[in-house]
Amino acid sequence: MNKKFHIKKGDTVIVIAGDSKGQQGKVLEVVIKSDKAIVEGVNLVSKHTKPNATHPQGGIVKKEAPIHISNLMLVDPSSGKPTRIGRKLNKNNKLVRYSKKSGEEIK
Repeated sequence: MNKKFHIKKGDTVIVIAGDSKGQQGKVLEVVIKSDKAIVEGVNLVSKHTKPNATHPQGGIVKKEAPIHISNLMLVDPSSGKPTRIGRKLNKNNKLVRYSKKSGEEIK
């Protein structure tokens, strides 16, 4: 079964619950299997790494951890405020997402 989420890769979202509440960022990846998303600069964790090609020194690296999709809300492109998402058919009979706050279609 194909799950449908209210956010996609590339969307700008705001965290509405949890330790990172109020932070805003761009969705880098959506993990469908666990209903989570990785958001740029949000939910940072310290990861201890051995020396390798990317980090020759090794040490502690800050990295984004997945955050549950229910704790994220899409930011309305026109107003910059959090909004709920709806789906409707556009003129070309294609299902598109739209902002419930402004009624504007989301690309």
